[in-house]
Amino acid sequence: MILLDNSVIFTALPSLQADLHLSATELAWVQDAYTLVFGGLLLLGARAGDLIGRKRVFIVGLIIFASASLSIALAPSAGWLIASRAVQGIGAAIVAPSALSLLTASFEGRERARAVAWYAAMAGIGASLGLVIGGALASWISWRAGFFVNVPIGIAMIALAPRYLPRIPAHPGRLDIAGAILSTLGVGGLVFATLNGSENGWTSVPTLIALGGAVVALVLLVIVESRAVQPIVPLRLFASRERTGAFLTRFFYLAAMIGFFFFTSQFLQRVLGFTALQAGLAFLPMTIVNFAVAMLVPRIIGRAGAVPVLVAGVALTLAGMIWLSRVDPDSSYLLGVALPMVLIGGGQGLAFAPMTSAGIAGTSPADAGAASGLVNTFHQVGSSLGLGILVATASAAGAAVDHASAQARLATEVSAALTAGSVLLALALAATLALIAPAARSARARVRQSNAAATVPAM
Repeated sequence: MILLDNSVIFTALPSLQADLHLSATELAWVQDAYTLVFGGLLLLGARAGDLIGRKRVFIVGLIIFASASLSIALAPSAGWLIASRAVQGIGAAIVAPSALSLLTASFEGRERARAVAWYAAMAGIGASLGLVIGGALASWISWRAGFFVNVPIGIAMIALAPRYLPRIPAHPGRLDIAGAILSTLGVGGLVFATLNGSENGWTSVPTLIALGGAVVALVLLVIVESRAVQPIVPLRLFASRERTGAFLTRFFYLAAMIGFFFFTSQFLQRVLGFTALQAGLAFLPMTIVNFAVAMLVPRIIGRAGAVPVLVAGVALTLAGMIWLSRVDPDSSYLLGVALPMVLIGGGQGLAFAPMTSAGIAGTSPADAGAASGLVNTFHQVGSSLGLGILVATASAAGAAVDHASAQARLATEVSAALTAGSVLLALALAATLALIAPAARSARARVRQSNAAATVPAM
């Protein structure tokens, strides 16, 4: 629901702008308000679940998210819409880490692997399906219908959660106020600096102030958390090479994927001439392959192992992104877009489950919320920073061919952005090979040594 809602907006933006007469700045803040609040409050939302109870916090987050979705669908003005998107970001920041920590704490062993695989499949499918749903509803009904969809889904989950979700006791303690403030300021400032920098320039005063403030806040956060009795960000979570590698892989992977959705949607509509509905349907090759592969992932991991599956997934996504980055005004949909999408969809279907599992691997029940919050924080910050970097790359490429036609210029921008996305995916692959793979080999070696020791007869 959260990721579907985040991508519905991409294909609905043109009709939304026309309906509410939004300026370019107001249109940008329709997305930015949600992203800023969501990214800034994730760690606080995760810790609230630990202290108050994840089931209770999850339901509260659903109420906020569904109510904000209804408010967006009924928005009469730009200010109302942007404010409602910010409130929706609060709900998302509560629901996202609570959902993953509930899965982590509710299942063990193979059942947990299957649950995380389904969770990861929904993450990948929700993002791509949102483009289809957003385009269809914007073309057939209204952009508002894309947000109305969340209301019955939210009501159903609010009604079913008390009955079906397990009650996981809250962990006694008190909120790390200093850590909560610093994490919110640090992550929020970083997201704001990226969003503002991509819109108003990386040397603008607000961008530099936000970036400087974010760096200071994050440095202070590390110092404070190293001394806190019950930290909001337990630094021990970074002691594991596997988890740290998973966080970095997720950061770079999502930085590339947000650019894929953003720029490919524009290429389809403004270069190939697709309508919003056609552009949404054009993502079906990726969505279908993603879903099919994601459903097979638990079985594939059981046979090949999680790390080889993750490496294959990231590498396949990289191959598809490199292919897609070759688009130009003369590209056909089939060869230039659809076939690369098949590779990207297959890669995403393979990568998300083992990437998510590695991010929460070996965590205790007390740290499940914090680990889930970090997984979602690296996901969100990676998306925000990635989009800012790729938009800046596209702008620079477009300025270099300012004399070209509008279609040729946009195709150049899309190609440059997706090439930069390929570099980010290469960094994700490097993080996987350098950190996650060695950690997995060490873990297997320890298991073999333990088994060998257990079979040695006592003297």
